[in-house]
Amino acid sequence: LKIDVERRENIRAYHSATHLLHESLRRVLGTHVIQKGSLVESNRLRFDFSCNESLTYEQLKEIEQLVNSKILENNETQIQVMPLEKAKLSGAISLFGEKYEDTVRVLNIGGEFSCELCGGTHVERSGDIGVFKIISESGIASGVRRIEAITGLEAFVWIENMEAKLQRMADSLKSDIETVDSKLNLQELS
Repeated sequence: LKIDVERRENIRAYHSATHLLHESLRRVLGTHVIQKGSLVESNRLRFDFSCNESLTYEQLKEIEQLVNSKILENNETQIQVMPLEKAKLSGAISLFGEKYEDTVRVLNIGGEFSCELCGGTHVERSGDIGVFKIISESGIASGVRRIEAITGLEAFVWIENMEAKLQRMADSLKSDIETVDSKLNLQELS
């Protein structure tokens, strides 16, 4: 057997990003937000959570900025094994009403930002995630929303592609990127 190191590192980054995303959602929308499911692949993540209404552009930006601020802090990821009761007292979040053993693994990522029970693979430092970019938000069931996001090189390439599209629009309007919205008589996008 041979481990695909690049794939594994990408999965670590995406899995770690789901923890930062979950806590960011709770801080921006409220502690009633609960993870309902997730998918972590080597080139994207999908995160389902309880919420009764679609998120605004401003909320999505605040969530994305909060995740990226924790990534930029580049804090070391802390993993501790402890008794379940001690983990609960520490404030660690457990998911899906799962049954846990008497001893659990507690993950702290982003400093003291996110604290959850988790047995998955994670980055050594939050900065290893790279850039975090939300690419969509949608409803998937009554009271359940979904965010899809990308990190690292995929996020950088996505941002470059969006910039190239904007540049093509600006060129067709005989404008530059900075003034394309005023050429279209739109309000400033600040």
